[in-house]
Amino acid sequence: MEAGNKIGSTAHPTSLHPPVRGDATSGTLGRHLARRLVEIGVKDVFSVPGDFNLTLLDHLIAEPELNLVGCCNELNAGYAADGYARAKGVGACVVTFTVGGLSVLNAIAGAYSENLPVICIVGGPNSNDYGTNRILHHTIGLPDFTQELRCFQAVTCAQAVVNNLDDAHELLDTAISTALKESKPVYISISCNLPGIPHPTFARDPVPFFLAPKVSNQLGLEAAVEACANFLNKAVKPVIVGGPKLRVAKAQEAFLELADACGYPIAVMPSGKGLVPEHHPHFIGTYWGAVSTSFCGEIVESADAYVFVGPIFNDYSSVGYSLLIKKEKAIVVQPNRVTICNGPSLGWVFMADFLSALAKKLKRNTTAVENYRRIFVPPGMPLKHGNDEPLRVNVLFKHIQEMLSGDSAVIAETGDSWFNCQKLHLPEKCGYEFQMQYGSIGWSVGATLGYAQAAKDKRVIACIGDGSFQVTAQDISTMIRCGQRSIIFLINNGGYTIEVEIHDGPYNVIKNWNYTALVDAIHNGEGKCWTAKVRTEDELKKAIATATGEQKDSLCFIEVFAHKDDTSKELLEWGSRVSSANSRPPNPQ
Repeated sequence: MEAGNKIGSTAHPTSLHPPVRGDATSGTLGRHLARRLVEIGVKDVFSVPGDFNLTLLDHLIAEPELNLVGCCNELNAGYAADGYARAKGVGACVVTFTVGGLSVLNAIAGAYSENLPVICIVGGPNSNDYGTNRILHHTIGLPDFTQELRCFQAVTCAQAVVNNLDDAHELLDTAISTALKESKPVYISISCNLPGIPHPTFARDPVPFFLAPKVSNQLGLEAAVEACANFLNKAVKPVIVGGPKLRVAKAQEAFLELADACGYPIAVMPSGKGLVPEHHPHFIGTYWGAVSTSFCGEIVESADAYVFVGPIFNDYSSVGYSLLIKKEKAIVVQPNRVTICNGPSLGWVFMADFLSALAKKLKRNTTAVENYRRIFVPPGMPLKHGNDEPLRVNVLFKHIQEMLSGDSAVIAETGDSWFNCQKLHLPEKCGYEFQMQYGSIGWSVGATLGYAQAAKDKRVIACIGDGSFQVTAQDISTMIRCGQRSIIFLINNGGYTIEVEIHDGPYNVIKNWNYTALVDAIHNGEGKCWTAKVRTEDELKKAIATATGEQKDSLCFIEVFAHKDDTSKELLEWGSRVSSANSRPPNPQ
């Protein structure tokens, strides 16, 4: 995340020495692309080979600072690039034309929804085939090579089809810089016969990117700060709520500056967890309407003024549109715009500038913090268990909480892990990631691979349901091959539990697997991997002790058996409200 704060703000971290002229053989498109990826902070590229991208992969492998990570399928390669971008600030994947591109498309759509700059590179047809009437393999059988491009236009912020060396340099640099500026994925297709051909435009190492910093409209900034300060300084019990767009605005430090200065309680929207410091003395928990952390929802919804910083209000984050939030009390701060209650909306005001300036104008007001402390009652402890009693999910997460430190990161899969992980209290510098806007089940396997590859200083703890795991299980193989040491808790409760609580049916029951045996078979004695099955609290304690002790350098896979109806109370409440929103009858015409 720290690295991500730097990318796109000013010049990119590169050597200060002037670029040197390469020799004639090194001045190729393939080498230029490899150097560009290294320069923007990509050290690992997730790939699936196919005949259209093989020559390009040769050039990426030849770059000493770039590591090619082969994945089992394109979907996971895209999820891995997503996870990598969360830790590093930018990620990249390479697949083959159409058959690979349409497979990775779902992951790129997810990265778009989460504002992650992912460089999606596709090995395309031979440049001589463009403009002909030829039918190529890996396509749908029409002499039209734009199908893949048209699909990607909907889920990327820029597209480059490189089938001519004369403008390749400009197309590549424009696409990559656009990804960094927009914090969205881009699509780059490169003809399979071009990566190795020398060309004068690539005759020297790339000049380092300089992305001009975005500067707020000064008059708009001053007007926004004045209007907000006047409103907030008259409020009796104001609060601040951080949202997911803090990341794309690179405004975490400015948010902390505001929180320190104003004395208001700070809460986080569920999809912003990990972006707001939970060790802060004024942190009061997750604001998620009816399923908020205890006492947090009451403080936020009873406030007479709330500042939402980078929110996304969708049906999931609003618990089926049931938030008790009034527009006339809300200041909404988006990455480049501030909207004050029912009043003015001021554009070209950037979030970090605005928060820092507002911090200097607010009177300190701790009324709502004091109210919170007055009504707060610590959460109840899980009940004592009998000997050999089946393990309850709330007991599992009590032990996961004890594992967390600044050297760990949590990846929460779509499902009940959203709600259970949301209740974890994150120590300072502990990472946290989940995909709430897109909510693609199976995302976490690839994302764990990518995040762990980027954040080698952290031990990743992934909480994955059995239904989700069955979608993307194969890339456990890649984690082992990369020597990763993540701890995966596979929660085996026999189905798609989150969907059961929205709308049940026989389609939510899945075939049970012997998950540890599957992972042992994938391990196959190559690399470091340790598995365990856990049915009771005592077995869980032993497994965690082993995973954090003698197996601390291994990939640890712990299968936890839970009752199919053992869910968080938050999921029960949330599921019924989302179900109600989904099943609204048509409005009468």
